[in-house]
Amino acid sequence: MKMLKKAASVMLASALVFSLAACGSEGGDSGSSSGGDVFMIGSIGPTTGDNAIYGTAVKNGIQLAVDEINADGGINGYQIEYKFEDDQSDSEKAVNAYNTLKDWGMQLLIGTVTSTPCTAVVEETHADNMFQLTPSATAVESIQYDNAFRMCFSDPNQGKASADYISENGLATKVAVIYNSSDTYSSGIYQKFVEEAEVAGLDIVSAEAFTADSKTDFSVQLQKAKDEGAELVFLPIYYQEASLILAQADKMGFEPEWFGCDGMDGLLALEGFDASLAEGLMFLTPFTADAEDEATQSFVADFNAEFGGTPNQFAADAYDCVYVLKAAIEKADVTPDMSISDMCDALKTAMTEIQIDGLTGKQITWGEDGEPTKQPTVVVVEEGKYKVLQAE
Repeated sequence: MKMLKKAASVMLASALVFSLAACGSEGGDSGSSSGGDVFMIGSIGPTTGDNAIYGTAVKNGIQLAVDEINADGGINGYQIEYKFEDDQSDSEKAVNAYNTLKDWGMQLLIGTVTSTPCTAVVEETHADNMFQLTPSATAVESIQYDNAFRMCFSDPNQGKASADYISENGLATKVAVIYNSSDTYSSGIYQKFVEEAEVAGLDIVSAEAFTADSKTDFSVQLQKAKDEGAELVFLPIYYQEASLILAQADKMGFEPEWFGCDGMDGLLALEGFDASLAEGLMFLTPFTADAEDEATQSFVADFNAEFGGTPNQFAADAYDCVYVLKAAIEKADVTPDMSISDMCDALKTAMTEIQIDGLTGKQITWGEDGEPTKQPTVVVVEEGKYKVLQAE
């Protein structure tokens, strides 16, 4: 895999290729090229609304990789044109975005970012036999067809890995769970976690749900966990709700261990959140910007130079997606003049034959089910920063 270029290379790309600044703009049409001389890659995710931090990270992570690859000569000599559409994490808007990208000339889809919209869009890509690689949609159903693959861990994989880590490292025996029963991501992780917890010898002393309509007051769930003597509370939820839970637990004097999954990424960047409330919180993630390997540090520096700020795991997964797609295209000898369906058929096989060292894992491979094989990292919040506990 071609490794990271410096920010100067990224800047050079805009002068050398097909008006790339326009290619990455939301809603802007870079001009669909004719004659099959470029790869047309589209992406869909939320850049407005509650989940905008995820979609924006994915949008920028893809752009950085596209610019690097184009500056380095493209894929087998062919350049990439890239366009991103906002879906506000809404299924209907995601399908509309997909159709907009099809009209633009999209041949390959990196997306969508969140699970429920991805599950809706995969019905469309399957019907069109278009290749789809999601950086971050974790629901099993999001890649239920043979044209779809994912870069991230699935919900069941996160649930199992969390239960195993808690058990194997002796973090607790009495565990409470607070989850969102109206959210596919949260309930999918919860179900597998409870199943694996029984095998691992963990005692689930309480499992309390909330819904999208009741995600501001967690006093009942927290009191139940406290009354049942929970030593650790597992939070398979997003960071917005987690920030409220941590604040409310602090007010009631409840101080268990806290453990979450990749939806927790973004907590320390949440405006107005007191980072001291998250001290000691652990969560699974495929990437941490504090890792000291050269690839990660180069990526973090280049991302900051281009977009400002520190990239999260969603940016890293998205960045990896572009290089995975490049490797699969090269493996299958795919060219831009091929039909969308022929591209997809070739890439379905190629994905099961490649092995990638990426930012989010080493020696990553894929099965015919579209699931990646890679090891998670566990991080803990210490003094307002993430510290790696386990990186295999």
